[in-house]
Formats: sequence, structure tokens, C-alpha cells
Amino acid sequence: MNLTTFVKFEINKTAKMKFAITLLLSVITMFSVAQVPIVVKWYSIEEAIKLNEKAPRKLYVDVYTDWCGWCKKMDSNTFSNPVIAKMLNENFYPVKLNAEDKKDITYKGHVYVNKETGARSTHEFAVALLQGKLSYPSTVFMDENNAPITYLAGYLTPEQLEPILEFFSSNSYKTEKWEDFVKHFTSQLSPQKKE
Repeated sequence: MNLTTFVKFEINKTAKMKFAITLLLSVITMFSVAQVPIVVKWYSIEEAIKLNEKAPRKLYVDVYTDWCGWCKKMDSNTFSNPVIAKMLNENFYPVKLNAEDKKDITYKGHVYVNKETGARSTHEFAVALLQGKLSYPSTVFMDENNAPITYLAGYLTPEQLEPILEFFSSNSYKTEKWEDFVKHFTSQLSPQKKE
């Protein structure tokens, strides 16, 4: 083998090696990015209200308790869905509110407390948001001025929650009846993600 042939061989070998390494790194990067799950970025009610002052959005409030089995199911099945997580993160300030929390909450100049009247004492703020109709989990929608729009009681699957999120985030609730809205709603959930 002469020197020219050897140099061409080594250059060709080096180029192939660089290509293989680049390809391998690209594949690893692609899979590592694809594997990062989309999760809901939860806020406290106080954090959401403060964020709302600078960049107004609606609030989505998940009212739950630590002992509620359906609340845990909603966390693991509904809020873990990437379509739902993306909708919540992009269109709302998602809030987790423990209905039995002991911490005082100041809302619109009024201090709400948990008077701790029993083993499962309810926070006054949860009572106010749910208009005294305590059921867990419950969902409260609040407008950009932090005023309650409505609340829904009970567990919601991704298929049930997705059109509701769109109904409120798009402001369709102001101009359209729910029954008419769902007739033309197009889901982003893929069939295999349905529960």
C-alpha cells in the first residue's frame, strides 16, 4: 500500500467514523427529547393570582383532598395526559388547592382560614369556591380577573376534560352554548391515549 492510498483510506475511515458518531448522537438526542414527559406546572392560588397580574390568563383550580381516591386517579390518569398537561400549561395557571389545607389564603382582600373544627375540616376558601357544595375532586374555572366562572364536581377523564378546557380557554362559554360547542369540537387526543 503506497502513501497516497493509505492517506485516502484513513481520511475515508475518519469521515465514516465522524458520520457514525454524529448519527448516533442525533438519534440519542431525538429519543431523549421525545422521552421527556409533559407535566402540569401547578401553582398555589397566591402564585397564580400574582402571575395573573403580569400576564393575564384564566385559572384552573383543582380542588382535592389527600384522602380522595378519585383525586389521585385524576392526577394519574387525566393530568398526566400530555394533551391535557399542554392545554393547562399554555392556556391557564393551573392551581392545586387542598380543600383541607391549614394555611390562610388572602383573596380579594378577605382572609380565608381553616377553622379546624374536626378531623377533616374544610378550608373556607374551598367552601367559597364550591359555593358550599363540597365534592372531591372539583374543578373551578376563574377568569383573568380571578373571579370564579363556574365549577364542576367529580372525576373527569382526559376525553371529558379536553373539550371543557377548550370551551373556557377559547372564551366560547361567553358566546356559545355547551351543547353547540361540543358538536364542532375536534379532539387532539389520539385513540390509544383514551382511557
